[in-house]
Amino acid sequence: MTAVRRYPVLAALFIGAVFMVLPFLIVAVNAVKSPAEYSANGPLSLPDGLYLDGLKDFWERVDFGQKLVNSVLISGAVAVGAVVLSVLNAYAIGIGRIKGRPWVLAFFVLANMLPQEALVYPVYYLSKEAGLYDTRLSVIIVFVVIQSAFGTYLLSSILGQFPREIIEAAQIDGANKWQVLWRIVVPVSRPTMGVLMVLFFIWTWNEFLLPLVMLISNDNQTVSVALGVLQGQRLMDATMTNAAALLGVLPAIVFFLVFQRTLTRGIAVGAVK
Repeated sequence: MTAVRRYPVLAALFIGAVFMVLPFLIVAVNAVKSPAEYSANGPLSLPDGLYLDGLKDFWERVDFGQKLVNSVLISGAVAVGAVVLSVLNAYAIGIGRIKGRPWVLAFFVLANMLPQEALVYPVYYLSKEAGLYDTRLSVIIVFVVIQSAFGTYLLSSILGQFPREIIEAAQIDGANKWQVLWRIVVPVSRPTMGVLMVLFFIWTWNEFLLPLVMLISNDNQTVSVALGVLQGQRLMDATMTNAAALLGVLPAIVFFLVFQRTLTRGIAVGAVK
């Protein structure tokens, strides 16, 4: 009976997977069609051959290589910086037991719920005053703070249940606070940190509004901004539009697949805890 009950669940998961993968497959197929073939046969037909001019033209038109470097640099720096800041904050809140801990956690929850539209003008004004406007560093700083709000809240709930006996034993052996953090807390929290790093990278990669406002130079723009600006110019045919969508989402998918085991392991460890 148990095996029979699994079949409806597996069927539902399979149907859900098809609906999730199908749009990406349609975009990939249309990205390698010629405009004439797309117009004649529609978006659901298979291509007769590989037409790569759309990918090539889009790459050259937006200088996609530079945009890709910018997005990887910003997303990678944010992922690492936000995880480090989250660990430091959570260590002080969850293990250090600072005064007013519930209020501090409530502040981080509120910061995580704050819409980015409310941050546009303050961030724009402060970056202008600090001389960081239209620099990748400004976007990195902003997103490190934004992403670490969620990371701090998550890690604080985990470290708040960390066995005090282990920390007290390390302190008796002469370990100071930094040694306790890097030699005990960080290794135990590594699976959760890996999950956060993957999520922060993908979330930052997909960000559009703040990079659009903060990065106006063509040399500093990210992939998502380049896609949005070029779409607004209405200079692309259907084939190039699909090529742009494919190139825009493919690096994030590759990153997710590379670190899929890290994500799965972190979720599994969290479930066991």
